Amino acid sequence: MSTWLTHWEPDNEEFWKSTGSKIAWRTLFITTIGLTFSFATWFMMSAIVVRIPQIGFKFDTMQLFWLAAMPGLAGGTLRIINMFLIPIYGTRHVITFTTILKLIPCLGIGLAVMNPNTPFWVFMALAFTAGFGGGDFSSYMPSTRFFFPKNMQGTALGVQAGIGNFGVSLAQFITPWIIGFAAFGASQTLVIGDTTKTVWLQNAAFWYAPFLVIGGMIAWNFLRSVPIKASFKEQLDIFRLKHTWFCTITYMMTFGSFSGLAAAFPLLIKNLYGSFEGTPDPLTYAFLGPLVGSLARTMFGSVADKFGGAILTHITGIVLTVTSLAMIFLGVLTPSSLDQFPLFVALMLVLFFVAGVGNASTFRQFPIIFADNPRQGAGVIGWTAAVAAYGPFIFSTLIGSSITNTGSPVIFFYGMVVFFIIATAVNWQYYTRKGCEKPS
Repeated sequence: MSTWLTHWEPDNEEFWKSTGSKIAWRTLFITTIGLTFSFATWFMMSAIVVRIPQIGFKFDTMQLFWLAAMPGLAGGTLRIINMFLIPIYGTRHVITFTTILKLIPCLGIGLAVMNPNTPFWVFMALAFTAGFGGGDFSSYMPSTRFFFPKNMQGTALGVQAGIGNFGVSLAQFITPWIIGFAAFGASQTLVIGDTTKTVWLQNAAFWYAPFLVIGGMIAWNFLRSVPIKASFKEQLDIFRLKHTWFCTITYMMTFGSFSGLAAAFPLLIKNLYGSFEGTPDPLTYAFLGPLVGSLARTMFGSVADKFGGAILTHITGIVLTVTSLAMIFLGVLTPSSLDQFPLFVALMLVLFFVAGVGNASTFRQFPIIFADNPRQGAGVIGWTAAVAAYGPFIFSTLIGSSITNTGSPVIFFYGMVVFFIIATAVNWQYYTRKGCEKPS
């Protein structure tokens, strides 16, 4: 079957009902499942890194934060590449190839944790390859943008990104469970305080492999590509537009916060509350943050379609700012007892939920802001997603540095507040206030 569709007019109501809808929803279903595994493999290191010292690897706090950060650095960088691929190679080829490519980190990390002599630099290299899953987003979302009519893009993008984001929770939820089964290779001894148990940490990476192979086969056989093509040089025109950069700021506030906090949450729990008697297992709680944020993104795509994205983004910025200040002044970032842990988790979940709402609202805004040129709009979605994907790298390294140098992440959260205020002001000035340049 041909890779490229010969005709595509999703905004033509007759075409949409007779032909477009079936193809678009089939594509959304397949690519959304694929994106879920992309996010899961991207964030699997954030779950595995908590267990690495417990099976005998001698890495210090900053090294562990670097391992959590590296997939974010790779994901952001690879998204810059991915944002150009769909108009050149098409949905079918790009989704199939990127799905199979994720076998490299899954097999590599699984083998690395089985060898207690694996050096830190090997883990860093493999953590970088985990960024393949993060890079995918900037192919998947522009692809979906092409398949749906304008009045459904907020919903379609919200569903895909929201369900895809569940992959973060999937990685952090499945890991503590699946490592308890003797599925692949030799076991390790996990030591937590005075407790020891036998685990197979490699399972946390290996289990994705069969799903990736099946996903690649399905993508090749059932996906097709929209006939919207542009060369690499033609796609560079988005960087001359000021709204490309304003949208980058607002999406960094929303998805950058979601992805950054998701990567750092397990180690934050471990470092802030791990020294108290009866300390909680970070992976028992860490998956809840991405779960809440993903659910919010899925739910609020249609809300943004109905009420507009700009006002939701504005509310998001305000709540993120207030909640971050509350975490500072209520002392949950400098705890004196385990009694503060429930409030810490609750406030973190607020941050995740609101960031998820903002993820949905910003992706509703971008197609409206660039309504005159769908190809540019898709490119901006890819670019903003690329920059925001640096969230895990930025958050993990800066939080680790703050804890290493000051003993707490308070300084980092102050910096985050300043950025939230700037991003909210940009959104208000250009997209929300009465008489603004691009109401969205």
